[in-house]
Amino acid sequence: MPKNIALATFWFCFLLLPQWVKSQSIPADEENVPYLVTFGKQAESSFGDNDNQQVFFINIPAEYQKPFFIRVFDPDTGGSIDEQIGEFDTQTNFSIYGGSGTFTNRDTYRAPQQSGTLLSSRTFSSNPANDGQWFSFGPFNPLQGEKVNEMEGYIFKIACTGLQGNDGNLYRYFVSTDPNVNRSVEGANAFTYQYTFRLPETPGETVHIYPYVTKDVVSIKQYNYDFDNDGLIHIVSVSKNGEAMAESGNGEWQNSTHMITKEEQNTSLDIRFIKSKSSTNTNNNMVFYITNQYGVQLPFYTIPIGGIPRYKYKISVKRINRN
Repeated sequence: MPKNIALATFWFCFLLLPQWVKSQSIPADEENVPYLVTFGKQAESSFGDNDNQQVFFINIPAEYQKPFFIRVFDPDTGGSIDEQIGEFDTQTNFSIYGGSGTFTNRDTYRAPQQSGTLLSSRTFSSNPANDGQWFSFGPFNPLQGEKVNEMEGYIFKIACTGLQGNDGNLYRYFVSTDPNVNRSVEGANAFTYQYTFRLPETPGETVHIYPYVTKDVVSIKQYNYDFDNDGLIHIVSVSKNGEAMAESGNGEWQNSTHMITKEEQNTSLDIRFIKSKSSTNTNNNMVFYITNQYGVQLPFYTIPIGGIPRYKYKISVKRINRN
């Protein structure tokens, strides 16, 4: 799929975001993802992180002209929230990018060298002062982002990279108008192309991730890593009521291909990770991404475009001839 076509379809679907969308916790509450996860580069990939990096894009609406902040919850690697492997010895870097190429040069979104202009960066290690606390980057001027007319806004990028060490850093984001309190930027939204996240600890809970399917998509291929066979992975959409996806075991990749119906085009999918009711796994981290039939990765939105998809039951009526 030519890059310009892929970008054009992305612009179209982003403009379909409902007008009520506001920025929120990243991940969003509706996703039920406890934390994002990034391990130090010396960690074993079987801990649930295949590349020691996670990248999110943030869209600030063009009409918003005030300073804003990108807040990180529990940015250090130490304390009760993070995953300790031996002694806490991990450093994690958070970097904010803006300007030309931040998003439009997104071929580098998973590379160690990020595109765009570096606006702010800080490396955290184990520090009780940051444990369980919010750290605010900024203020940023929306004009510092990459102006993307088709998205009617300015795009920023935040990359979390695990440096030395082998512990797991668990964290969350919030895009805020205030450096000290989480106050939403109305109309802002966030998206990523690959999730590395912690599954809930409570057996039977469900995580939701929302990719958007454009009108040119006829099939998708999902890839999941280190799910530990910790339950089920299903698709729910306007025409699928729990279609099963292949599930990975410990330290392995698994994938499966799924056809997209005409009814599902230009809608969001609800990918559900349903933790087993008998699960005893309390620190399960995993990786997940999806490609279309051209091998182009699809973005996941913290708030689904067009709203959360609902399965449309089809009721067939058979005419009976009475003589």
